[in-house]
Amino acid sequence: MKHRSPPDSPALFSALPEGPDFSTELRLRKRGLWPVAGTDEAGRGPLAGPVVAAAVILDPKRIPDGLDDSKKLSATRRESLFEEILKTASVSIASSSAALIDRIDIRKASLDAMRRAVAGLPQTAAYVLVDGRDVPPGFGCPADALIKGDGRSLSIAAASIIAKVMRDRMMTRAALEFPAYGFEMHAGYGTAHHREAIIRHGPCPLHRMSFRPLRQD
Repeated sequence: MKHRSPPDSPALFSALPEGPDFSTELRLRKRGLWPVAGTDEAGRGPLAGPVVAAAVILDPKRIPDGLDDSKKLSATRRESLFEEILKTASVSIASSSAALIDRIDIRKASLDAMRRAVAGLPQTAAYVLVDGRDVPPGFGCPADALIKGDGRSLSIAAASIIAKVMRDRMMTRAALEFPAYGFEMHAGYGTAHHREAIIRHGPCPLHRMSFRPLRQD
């Protein structure tokens, strides 16, 4: 009788990748599809600030060590990798403002930022790997959406780091113009401190008025 491993067998879990790798990019390269760009965004959930997207084409010979989903890295490590990625890869960044988010909705604004980030790359991508479920329209080349792609593809992981660090820097700068909200502490997310500041001071131009609790039905 053939043995079947139980659902929680350690053997099954050991087969899962521990982090992102470059295998998808290399398979595409063997098919003649090169360069391959990874794209991701940061800031879909906050009550304030832009959504920021990045696109990255990694040099296979100069991939920085330690690339991973930006959420799994410390702020210090993200900053270090941010600089390494800029030195070794082709990078483009785009953002969609709170006003655009309110006008067309966060999903469309995120996809449009990713499209513009890919369009801004110094090299024309032959294929794009997108984090999430949706492929933005208008790439002009084939693309795949990878759920949890920042934990599967090194190119997407690199893009997630660039987008996260850039957005955090933007929100720290925004705190200088709008100091009442503490953007440097929470980057616009709906923390208790942020919600209390909105109640006390009202919204500022960076707030997404289509998001609850800011939205007035």
